[in-house]
Amino acid sequence: MDTKRIDLLNLDTHELTGLVVGWGEPVYRVKQIQHWLYHELASDFDAMSNLPHALRARLRQTTSIGTLTPRAEQQSVDGLTRKTLFQMADGQTVETVLMRYLDAPGSPEDAADAPNIARRTVCVSTQVGCPVGCPFCETGQAGYVRNLTFGEIVAQVIHFARAEKAAHSDSALTNIVIMGMGEPFMKFNVTWRAIEAFTDSARLGMGARRITVSTSGYVDGIQQLLAKNSQVNLAVSLHAADDALRDQLVPVNRKYPLRELMQACREYVHQTHRRITFEYALMDDINDSPAHAQAVAQLVRGLLCHINLIPLNPTSRAPYRRSPQARVQQFEKILRAADIPTTLRVEKGIEIAAGCGQLRQQVDARRAHSVS
Repeated sequence: MDTKRIDLLNLDTHELTGLVVGWGEPVYRVKQIQHWLYHELASDFDAMSNLPHALRARLRQTTSIGTLTPRAEQQSVDGLTRKTLFQMADGQTVETVLMRYLDAPGSPEDAADAPNIARRTVCVSTQVGCPVGCPFCETGQAGYVRNLTFGEIVAQVIHFARAEKAAHSDSALTNIVIMGMGEPFMKFNVTWRAIEAFTDSARLGMGARRITVSTSGYVDGIQQLLAKNSQVNLAVSLHAADDALRDQLVPVNRKYPLRELMQACREYVHQTHRRITFEYALMDDINDSPAHAQAVAQLVRGLLCHINLIPLNPTSRAPYRRSPQARVQQFEKILRAADIPTTLRVEKGIEIAAGCGQLRQQVDARRAHSVS
């Protein structure tokens, strides 16, 4: 990919207008181009049949429709989860996952039957690597390289929107979760521009309530989200209910301790009247005891929230292991007994390394082995 080309997915409406009008084209061309990019999901300029040939030629010569190239892909046995490793113009790679949920239990064959799919959720990444450095996370242990542009974030969604449309013409994505590789709030403005692209009716046009952004606990980012008066859902990676343990598991806690984080969460609920989700990865003999469960219940008591319990998806580099099923069930039971709404996450794609950063690590390891 020619890095000198202008990525159209990295332009908002104002920027695209400046480009097109600067070429001497009428402003209505902007709406036409956006329709082809985001509604028709065109992957090449030849498809844009209502644009003049000269404009299509100029677009082809000077711009691109995204800068991501699929390099590896894995699909779960049931066909419901698919992870793609994308390479960007500078050679860096990032992962995205599509998760399809049946409206009722069925056989693996049902996964290919569009009417049985209730939700199609894309989990997007915002950074190459992650600077937070959580020791149980493959991405965190791989280190941080750079932030994605908002166009690179949007391109991940466009890729799977095209794929679903190609498979079933009436099958649109229903949800977006910004909880893949990286910390979305570390560069809030970039993440927000992507959210604007997702919700803008001229672009992807998805309802804000169908979008969830997950943070490791960046209080500044939560406050900036509040300032936007948005109905975007908020999830927080909790993983511990005391500062000493959370300092180890989620190092950003040293900057934003639980007292500050929980105050920001309460402000979010008070202002938006929306439930907040706390993600809690259960790790064997680390944070999964009855005492830990009781501490979580005490921490969130009285807050409009939901606890999403996640049996850890083990990584190749860390000693952390998932909690035994009996302990997971005990943890869930304690939270429910305290009237804390709790679910045990339905695992999607564990056999295809669907945890953040795992496919990237596998591909890098194979590449290193082939070179040696």
